[in-house]
Amino acid sequence: MQPLRTLTSVALPWPAVNCDTDQIIPARYLQKPRADNFGHYLFADLRFNGNGNEIDTFLLNRPPFRHARIIVTGRNFGCGSSREHAVWALYDYGFRAVVAPSLGDIFANNCLKNGLVPVLLPEPVVHDLLDRIARDPDLELGIDLLAERIRLPDGTEHAFPIDPFAKECLVNGVDELGYTLSRADAITAFEQRHGMA
Repeated sequence: MQPLRTLTSVALPWPAVNCDTDQIIPARYLQKPRADNFGHYLFADLRFNGNGNEIDTFLLNRPPFRHARIIVTGRNFGCGSSREHAVWALYDYGFRAVVAPSLGDIFANNCLKNGLVPVLLPEPVVHDLLDRIARDPDLELGIDLLAERIRLPDGTEHAFPIDPFAKECLVNGVDELGYTLSRADAITAFEQRHGMA
């Protein structure tokens, strides 16, 4: 997992409500090993035709969205099954943040554990962002995880909440296990002080 403190990128507009994890990554790819690049399977049934060729009209297949690192989406994105693969697909493709009014609960937790920043904003704010992107597809959004803010080129800012422990892991590019291992000396010292070692 790569550390993330700030991010500036164009954003893929995905106004759909209730986009489930099967749309993000179809179930037939769930048996692949984690070492595979799951980004290849992101939105596979929407990105590719039956011959495996890109569908030109799908936004992720077109500039500037092909290189987006932020997705701005409708409420309840990532609902449905609990598959962690949906986050892997977004992360492996290159996405680092999901901006939405709400996310599926398990999906949101999977984001935090796999390097994807969930930026939860009020629905009117998200609709405004989607409108701005529709008018200017090259619009770049800035996410400052340390300040817990999203910024627009005109200076508009919106604060977003994030769990402090999850934020620390994201900023340092470690998962929960990596965080625990980084405290190995302190854990050993505690065990020795309390006769546990």
